Amino acid sequence: MKPAIVFDLGKVLVDFDYSIAARKILARSTKKLPGLPQSLGSLELLMRFESGLTNRAQFFAEIKEALGYTGDLAEFVRDLGDIFVEIPRMIELHAEFRRQGFSTYIFSNTNDIAVEHIRHHYPFFAHFNGYIYSYEVGGMKPYPKIYEAMEKLCGRSGKEIVYIDDRPENIDTGMARGWDSILHESPEKTRSLLKHLL
Repeated sequence: MKPAIVFDLGKVLVDFDYSIAARKILARSTKKLPGLPQSLGSLELLMRFESGLTNRAQFFAEIKEALGYTGDLAEFVRDLGDIFVEIPRMIELHAEFRRQGFSTYIFSNTNDIAVEHIRHHYPFFAHFNGYIYSYEVGGMKPYPKIYEAMEKLCGRSGKEIVYIDDRPENIDTGMARGWDSILHESPEKTRSLLKHLL
């Protein structure tokens, strides 16, 4: 049986820039926080949203209160979601392994706004065997709960899983579970390491 190939999403298959969303949000807000473009991606509010501790409506309400955001929920969803661009060489790499008959999975710390946007705008996203999202599992990488969810979903463990992620702490947890784990630094390097493993 071929191993399952598990892809992180952000900075592996799609690039993103939270400063784009921050500038749009601030343009509709009465409270001006100059550091928001640099800090939005690490805000505790966002971490709780991506951990499933708050839902979309609650997250929106907290942003409205914190920033004096004057737009409606639909505007906020557009402002927060439109921050992604495909990484073409990684999209093609994924497609190559699909053509070879490998099962592939998305494994991401993310939120439902991001998933909705990517699903709507990027056709490649439909071509995976399954998806594990932190906001659905109720826990973010690198904590074990979300890795257990992936193993259950794909029905594999240990070296039956090949895992690609750009964050060393996430890779460390994968390695601790016996997964063949690749720290993604460039499409070329990841391609070479995958070819070696598979």
